[in-house]
Amino acid sequence: MTIHTDLSDQLKDNPRIWLITGVAGFIGSNLLEKLLLLGQSVVGLDNFSTGRQENLDAVQQSVSPDSWSRFRLARADTRELSDCRAACAGVDYVLHHAALCSVPGSIEDPILTNQSNIDGYVNMLVAARDAKVKRFVYAASSSTYGDHPGLPKVEDQIGHLLSPYAVTKYVNELYADVFARCYDMKSIGLRYFNVFGKRQDPQGAYAAVIPRWINQLLQKEAPIINGDGETSRDFCYIDNVVQANILSATSQETGAANKVYNIAFGDRTTLNELFRSIQAGVSAFVPGAQTIKPQYGPERAGDIRHSLADISLARKYLHYDPQVGVAEGMKQTVKWYVGECGSKDIR
Repeated sequence: MTIHTDLSDQLKDNPRIWLITGVAGFIGSNLLEKLLLLGQSVVGLDNFSTGRQENLDAVQQSVSPDSWSRFRLARADTRELSDCRAACAGVDYVLHHAALCSVPGSIEDPILTNQSNIDGYVNMLVAARDAKVKRFVYAASSSTYGDHPGLPKVEDQIGHLLSPYAVTKYVNELYADVFARCYDMKSIGLRYFNVFGKRQDPQGAYAAVIPRWINQLLQKEAPIINGDGETSRDFCYIDNVVQANILSATSQETGAANKVYNIAFGDRTTLNELFRSIQAGVSAFVPGAQTIKPQYGPERAGDIRHSLADISLARKYLHYDPQVGVAEGMKQTVKWYVGECGSKDIR
């Protein structure tokens, strides 16, 4: 993982204790790896409903034994306030990523999504408030923009929400704002735009499109594109998201706290372009992948047509500076998944 110079300089002589909820998930495990490499101590909370032990095992293999000794795992659930209180004890910063992060899944089971994403979130806010943490950083979502047609997406302009998942993420923002007003609690919400990278799960009914398509092409199967393929998204490589989290927690910029920020790369890619990028990457390792043509299916319920982020607010207050674009990020992502499938001599 690329070490952002500013982060390394800022943290190397300033060890802190961090809590990552959802630590065994895709984003959580990447946050854990980076913080351990930066000499920090980390408490991780996960109930393993969607998180995977393999992700933690991979982190352990990527860091030194001394670094790994600074990690403590709590197999716990944010829906239990007592679990949240125990995890927050003595913590400086909270990076809250425990959630059910599926639009289709929320449409199928809105009650479970609400329990995980709102009940669990409020429990974490209360526990972090009572523990007097320095900063509470939480995963918000670009789904909050709903059907607002404007591009690029600007933080203070949202439309009608299109899924129960989007509702839960917007409610998170409202609660953070109220806790700031009522309890003077310092928080930052990060509206992620289509994050991708290593350790993103390619399996399951609601797997993210990039790992699913990579996995299918590695198996010489034809991916399915929802709609005509001209739907576009602002895809953001995982290293950029990790940078944003650490900057959010540690920023001393006046006015940085108690805001919501777009976290993306600031560029738009259609699904057809995305497929061709993934196909090109996989073809370097799998003969014949370049001849596979995608299939086209119906539009997915709850989806928007286009998405593009304005990241100027994050640049101004967090000094967020995304280093890895879609092309380079996809190259690294495909390489990682090919390695996971057991291919040899990958360079």
